[in-house]
Amino acid sequence: MTINCTTRYAIGRNEIKTFDTQQFRDEFLCHNIMTQDEITLIYTHYDRYIIGGVVPVNEVLSLTAIDETKSEHFLDRRELGVVNVGGLGVVTVDGVEYQLEAKEALYVGQGNKQVTFASANKNAPAHFYLNSAPAHKAFPTKKVGLADANILELGSLETSNQRRIHQLLVNGVVETCQLQMGITCLQPGSVWNTMPAHQHDRRMEAYFYFEIPQGQAVCHFMGEPQETRHIWVANEQAVVSPPWSIHSGCGTANYSFVWGMAGENLAYDDMDIHAPTELR
Repeated sequence: MTINCTTRYAIGRNEIKTFDTQQFRDEFLCHNIMTQDEITLIYTHYDRYIIGGVVPVNEVLSLTAIDETKSEHFLDRRELGVVNVGGLGVVTVDGVEYQLEAKEALYVGQGNKQVTFASANKNAPAHFYLNSAPAHKAFPTKKVGLADANILELGSLETSNQRRIHQLLVNGVVETCQLQMGITCLQPGSVWNTMPAHQHDRRMEAYFYFEIPQGQAVCHFMGEPQETRHIWVANEQAVVSPPWSIHSGCGTANYSFVWGMAGENLAYDDMDIHAPTELR
C-alpha cells in the first residue's frame, strides 16, 4: 500500500500577480487525486487543511500517520471527512464498518486510531474524497446520507445556475470542530456554480469537481474580485481556494462538486458576496 503526500505552502494575493498559467496550476490545482490502490494526500498551509483521494481496488487501504503531521496516528490531532463519489465502499473506523453509497459522507472524529478503505466491487470501485482539518475536541463518528443532509435549492435555469446543495457535514447535521463539507449538483442546462461569487476571509475552501462528462471541463474562477484568475479543471480534480480568493466556476456541461472548508467559524452563510457586475 502507498500513501503519497505532497505539501502546498500558502501563497499571498500579491504573489500570484507574477504567476503564469503553469505556476498558477501548480500551486492551486490538485490533479491525479484518484489513483488506483493508493492514498493521495495534499497537505496545505491554508488552515493546515488536507485534501486527498482513495481508490481501493485490489486491497484494503489504511490511512496511517504521515510525516507532515508528526503524530503517531493520522487522527491524533485531526478530524476527517469522507465523501464517496464512486461505487459502493466500506470505511472501517476502529473496527466499526460504515457502508457508503455514491454521494454519502462519513465524519470521523479526532482520536480514532485506525481508518481503512475498501470497495465492495473491484470492477466498480469506490472513489473516496477526503478532507481533514486540525481538531481540538473528539466528536462521534457519524455517517450522513443524502436523505440526512440539509438541502438548499438555489439559482434558476434562466441564470444558468439552478443547483441543489447537499449540506452533509455542517453544523446542525453533525458536530465537528471546524470541518464542513457538502455536495453541489448543477441541474441539466445550468453550468454556473457559486454565483454570485463570494469570499470568506475567515476560512479557506476547496472544490473537488466530479461527474464532468467526458470531453467537457469546468473553468474555475479565483483571485480577488477586482483581479480574477481562472483554472481549467478536468473530472475528479480539485482546486484549493485561499481565504483571500473568490471561488466560482462555469462548465461546458452540468456537473457536481464537493466543497469543503475550515477556519474561523461554523456559520455556513459567513461570506462576502460580490455581484457579477462587480467582478473584473
